[in-house]
Amino acid sequence: MTRAQPGNHDDSHAVLQRIAGYRGAPPPGACPVRDVLDRVGQKWTLLILAGLETGPARFSALQRAVGDISKRMLTQTLRQLERDGLISREVFPTKPPSVEYALTPLGRSALAPIAALMDWAETHHDRIRDARAAYDAAEG
Repeated sequence: MTRAQPGNHDDSHAVLQRIAGYRGAPPPGACPVRDVLDRVGQKWTLLILAGLETGPARFSALQRAVGDISKRMLTQTLRQLERDGLISREVFPTKPPSVEYALTPLGRSALAPIAALMDWAETHHDRIRDARAAYDAAEG
């Protein structure tokens, strides 16, 4: 299967072809698209990665940058992102110890597609909200 090239009018067809190739129930982790999108599609992942775009940050700074996220959820998501190699965690020998999180080169490589998705969401948010309102009105 060939990858769609940006700007190609056959992009949507190529994307659908790639998605079709991942149908079914492969063993866990066998499908690269599902495996990666499971993480990227989580509620807080994109916001955390975007929050680290400008450089390393401590836990409390990330929590403020992301906003409405609990300490428990931030901790859990940071651990998952570290496990996936998208962020690094550095502990400094201070009293009490301080911890700083940063994007790895792999995490930094995800910023361009994440930015494209965020731009798309911002561009189309009003249309999506209007569609939801119309759907809800027709259902209600």
